[in-house]
Amino acid sequence: MTTLHKIFVAFMVTTIILFTSCSKDDDNNIPLNNYTTVENLLTEIDFQGYAIVTKNGNDLVRQGFGLANESTMLPQDFELGYRIGSVSKTITAAAIVQLKRDGLITSFNQTLNEFDAEFPNGDQITIAHLLSHQSGIPDYQFVVEEFYEQGQTFDEEDIYEVITEMISEDGLNFTPGSGKQYSNSNFLIAAMLVQEMAQMSYHEYIQQKILSPLSMTNTSKGFNVVDADTHAEGYQNGNINSTYPMSIAFGAGDFSSTPKDMEIWTNAVKNNWFTNDEKTEIFTQNVPSGYTDFGLGWLTTQEGNTTMYWHGGDINGYWSMIGFIPEYDANIILLSNLQDDTGMQRNTIIEQLLINEFN
Repeated sequence: MTTLHKIFVAFMVTTIILFTSCSKDDDNNIPLNNYTTVENLLTEIDFQGYAIVTKNGNDLVRQGFGLANESTMLPQDFELGYRIGSVSKTITAAAIVQLKRDGLITSFNQTLNEFDAEFPNGDQITIAHLLSHQSGIPDYQFVVEEFYEQGQTFDEEDIYEVITEMISEDGLNFTPGSGKQYSNSNFLIAAMLVQEMAQMSYHEYIQQKILSPLSMTNTSKGFNVVDADTHAEGYQNGNINSTYPMSIAFGAGDFSSTPKDMEIWTNAVKNNWFTNDEKTEIFTQNVPSGYTDFGLGWLTTQEGNTTMYWHGGDINGYWSMIGFIPEYDANIILLSNLQDDTGMQRNTIIEQLLINEFN
């Protein structure tokens, strides 16, 4: 395994504190024969979903693979809905940027105790720590999912209480700013901050400030059960797996979108939705070759002279990834309706594209 590939795997493992260089001894990717096109690559690894990969204004691939619904034989489609999981975090981070533009926060270095005086260790945790997974706040997801399986229901306020109780009882996982650990709690808290400061719902603020101005008409909070008329059905191991309590994913992974809208969003971020000064704060700079590091809602991967900004997502029945490579005016949008528990497909695609298409 290459160092680059192992770093991609590390991103999805929430127990990893810091991204570090790893040896090539392990093998956690998909064996490949030689391929000549991106379409060939996606076909060879049995990708199921819709893929867009562009380079210098030209399409390397723009098509669906497999079926969106095996019962109705619905094809994948550019305007079909897919759950996007943690790609939603890029939208939450943008909402925080918009709060600053609106004068509702003054700095990403403001600490949480300024907004909630009772938040445990809130005087140590900044907004930037949240958006870059440097807060040390433990992840609520598995705890809340377990309670949900036992019949309890949660909204974002309930989950916020769970998070604060976890910190009060067991402390932070590390001193804020001293490590990096992927935690959905960071983005639920960020979304709660949006609601508190904007004095409107998180989803309404995003609709007004991001989605409507960009005409992203088919991006919205997902439902617990997808609408099979407008969405690809999610699958896992040959079975339908499209149900998830979306209140648990509040701010961290609760959006559904289409390939069309995700291309609009990726182009907006790549081009001018953020100012140059904002980009300097949001995107991690000077990442060594072969490494991936967190920025504010986006990851930076460096391979040689090629820099890719991206985020991935996983949720019942689906996986996703959006990214762009400025040096090649390139976009990568992958929305899959076949759950990939190991992240192998996403990792293999990213690695192969960076090595063979963008170098």
